[in-house]
Amino acid sequence: MTTPIAPDLVAERAAALRDRLSDAGAPDLRIVAVTKTFGADAIRSAVAAGLLDIGENYAQECVAKIAEVSELPTLHFIGHLQRNKIRKLAPVVDVWQSVDRFEVGAEIAKRSPGASVMVQVDISGEETKSGCDPDEADHLVERLDDLGLDVIGLMGIGPIGSPELSRPGFRLLRSLVDRNELKECSMGMSADLEVAVDEGSTMVRIGRDLFGERSPKQPTP
Repeated sequence: MTTPIAPDLVAERAAALRDRLSDAGAPDLRIVAVTKTFGADAIRSAVAAGLLDIGENYAQECVAKIAEVSELPTLHFIGHLQRNKIRKLAPVVDVWQSVDRFEVGAEIAKRSPGASVMVQVDISGEETKSGCDPDEADHLVERLDDLGLDVIGLMGIGPIGSPELSRPGFRLLRSLVDRNELKECSMGMSADLEVAVDEGSTMVRIGRDLFGERSPKQPTP
């Protein structure tokens, strides 16, 4: 059972988020509204609030929810990618943000030739977070490009704790984006978006500050 979403509340929170980004000096930053564990009404509420980029983490949940939405947004898959789930995701995903190894990229290229992808880089050093080693990012970008994929940028997740703890990793990610001459730098969430903006983020991934505390993920039947 997912938590019901109040569209008016999402609209208010979206306006507050835009104000927060404006105060940080990035009024036009791209916002990816993360709707994991919420129902399709969260996607509809986000779109109604003018948030046209939606982030999903779980394959089965993602596919089921998109089937219930008539006005399709740009869908970003931001969760850990398993090769056996890519076939199911390929028809609905527009941007694959969490490509962290070549084998995943090869499967995406097979199922969705020329797809827009981002390389997820491990900038936190935490075992619970995915991502390729920063020293391997350049090579992975090159290999994905050779597959015919459209590598548009890099993605990273900061460590748990004070927002300032994210700064070194964000700075590293931005330097890798620049070195590879990529367009997008996806970093920053509800807690650390100001630091991310300061270090050169082009898109932030926001869940809690739009939809509230999320429900626990339900086990797969």
